[in-house]
Amino acid sequence: MEVLSHLRVVEIGSSAATSYCARLFADFGADVQKVEPPAGDPLRQDAPLTPGGQSAWFAFLNFNKSSVVLDPTDPDAITWLSELIDDCDILIDGRDVDAADCPAIDIGTIRQRRSGLIYLAASWFGGQGPYARFAATDSTVRALAGLVKLVGPTEGPPSHAPDFQTGIVAGLWGFIAAASSAVARMQGGAGRSWSLNIFEAMIAPTEYLMFDAFARGDVMRRIGINRFWPNFPVGIYETKKGWLGVSAVTPKQWRKFCELLGLSELRDHPDLVSNEGRLQNMDHIDRHVIPRLKTRTAQEWFAEGLKRKLPLVPVPQLSDLLQDAEKIASGAIVRVRLGQEEGCTVGSMQRLTLTPPRPGGQVPGVGEQQRRRSVRTAERTIPRSLAGCIDGYRLPMQGIRVVDFTMGWAGPLCTRTLADLGADVIKIEAIQYPDWWRGVDRPPGYFEDRMYERAPCFCIMNRNKRGMTLDLKQPEGLALAKRLLAKADIAVGNYSVDVLPKLGLGYDVLRALNPRLVMMSMSAFGSYSVHRDCRAYGSTLEQGSGLPGVVGDAGGLPVMSHIAFGDPVGGLNGCAAVLVALIHARKTGKGQFIDLAQVECMMPFIAPWITVHSIDGMPPPRYGNRHPQHVPHGCFRCAGEDKWIMVAATDADMWQRLATIIGRPDWAKDPSLNSPEARRAIEDDIERGIEAWTLARDADQAMCELQAVGVAAGAARLPIDILKDPHLSPRAFLQEVNRAFVGLHPQPSMPIREGATPYPIRTAAPTLGQHNVEILSGLLGLSDAEIEQLAKDHIIGTSMLSEAAPRTEAN
Repeated sequence: MEVLSHLRVVEIGSSAATSYCARLFADFGADVQKVEPPAGDPLRQDAPLTPGGQSAWFAFLNFNKSSVVLDPTDPDAITWLSELIDDCDILIDGRDVDAADCPAIDIGTIRQRRSGLIYLAASWFGGQGPYARFAATDSTVRALAGLVKLVGPTEGPPSHAPDFQTGIVAGLWGFIAAASSAVARMQGGAGRSWSLNIFEAMIAPTEYLMFDAFARGDVMRRIGINRFWPNFPVGIYETKKGWLGVSAVTPKQWRKFCELLGLSELRDHPDLVSNEGRLQNMDHIDRHVIPRLKTRTAQEWFAEGLKRKLPLVPVPQLSDLLQDAEKIASGAIVRVRLGQEEGCTVGSMQRLTLTPPRPGGQVPGVGEQQRRRSVRTAERTIPRSLAGCIDGYRLPMQGIRVVDFTMGWAGPLCTRTLADLGADVIKIEAIQYPDWWRGVDRPPGYFEDRMYERAPCFCIMNRNKRGMTLDLKQPEGLALAKRLLAKADIAVGNYSVDVLPKLGLGYDVLRALNPRLVMMSMSAFGSYSVHRDCRAYGSTLEQGSGLPGVVGDAGGLPVMSHIAFGDPVGGLNGCAAVLVALIHARKTGKGQFIDLAQVECMMPFIAPWITVHSIDGMPPPRYGNRHPQHVPHGCFRCAGEDKWIMVAATDADMWQRLATIIGRPDWAKDPSLNSPEARRAIEDDIERGIEAWTLARDADQAMCELQAVGVAAGAARLPIDILKDPHLSPRAFLQEVNRAFVGLHPQPSMPIREGATPYPIRTAAPTLGQHNVEILSGLLGLSDAEIEQLAKDHIIGTSMLSEAAPRTEAN
């Protein structure tokens, strides 16, 4: 039996986020019933389309589901829908994004009748706040979330990726909410009711820059294509054959990169040791780097990078991905049938080894049942009524213990999310080699002044956790780690694939200690990849995913969309994966190993293009800031220096309102322009007309005027702007947290909440080794004398040990 085959899911409304959330349940065997109007989900019309006219985006979001048709004119429609919901475990509701003719139903009454029901409702901006009623698209939301303005040429306009990001990121958050509720319900809890805010979900990829800006001030600007503050070089370069992704972040990597290229004068230049110095000399560096990289192929540079442990990776084209035997074998690329057509799409990223996801499937036609529904038996785990359930204040992951061997962004975001949901997360560092996000560049005073305790990014990724130091290279430290793991439910690591096994903490060892343990490796390319030894950052993951090849202007170079997009995406996928495995462990008592390849987690963003290319073999069109479906669609200059607004018209009515407000009633009244295909013919003229209007207005003024008449628009924000966003304040999204060495600072809430306010942040990020005594004494039962000896031997500690510090004989 598939791990989620005991669950029935009903999906109503039309939203990419809720569709993707429901598809993640279908991936692992849940019976997902998608409710559609007689004409079908509006997403069935979304571009890009296959040669047979099928939506590749809809196909990716919906294969392995069943479709049921609900005619809103049927007098029994509400009764029928209520009965369908009465027979499900999870209701996923996208009606606030697009009702898709689904009738109104009384969710409150249904939940009173079905206290075990898990309910998730998605909206663009939530039910309260200034943006609550805003019209939106993927791109307008990303502009508001700070994910557009820092991308693209210095003089603008800012550039952005195709419109598939919010559905995937928000869908992951929705799945995390619903799956964690399923875990809690297995412990005797009631169902839960969640709201998912798509705008807030898209702040996850920009948190890092928001809080770096909080610490450093308003210093970030758009600095060019494939250039991103605060690291350089992090970008894509042309080679003799193919494109190469480069991420030389640390001083050591910079020196090795220069040595690889034979650029000793750059390597030894004192002004270029730090990222800050390299950012100030980008053009000078590129004048030397660009011609050197053109002397060899991307594959040759990649091979040399492996030898030197440098984050270099070839940038693949879609054809490379479709022919990649490794991705096909892993299930990253799967077969999918769309009516009479057959092609490929992106499979599940949650690579569970014991209970793998379905390997592809079929997209349902309108009203088509994919398979016979399972028969309910006495083994059904979810009662219809839970009169004696635990109180509603218990967090869904309360009682779950996680041992956290992660560093940086991706792994800590995964475990932070589990901690936010109530899990007891114990973060393991060492005083010799703590989390690298405590500081890459180490200026004078770094150790003496404990600057490693002041890093804002470390603080936001590690809240609600307990912190412990252990030198895992020493037998005593390793033995203590094993004792912790014997009592744990989940272990997560995002080191290179061989690090934990070489230390004696491989899954084969831990399974013997704790058969119910769920262990996840979050490496860049996967444990069995030919690229398994490639060093990587979030930037490397985007470079190696294929996404840059569909971003940017036709004929231009591949364009990255974020400094480290792969990190938050990998973290959210990792959290989703361990929740599925935890459900299986709770059902069977059996843990398992999860081999998460973070580079594959980026592939859903190009899934529609993969499908079309797999069928027609043509290279994907690149639209720049335009759109394959919405006309007009773009980023337009406003009054003031570097001020921009994203504007889109998603249908004929919105187009007419837009044309009227910008002073072109003749366009609005011309019926021949009601179709996007007709408007495409005069798209240049339309864009000039919009920009003539926006140039006379501040970006926020233009946004408010456009939204007042129902036109999708979003001011392009910098990450620092989000700290004072007028919509987030009344929603209490940013919470004030007090921490030693940092003081009061804001922290982002999760974009999923059970009530009007978010879950409160319980504790600040731990200082180094803050909970050593609490864990060693209270959890493992060590005496004061034993703990004191561990500190003397540097097995534990509360201060980072510098490279020059004296070591005991034991070290």
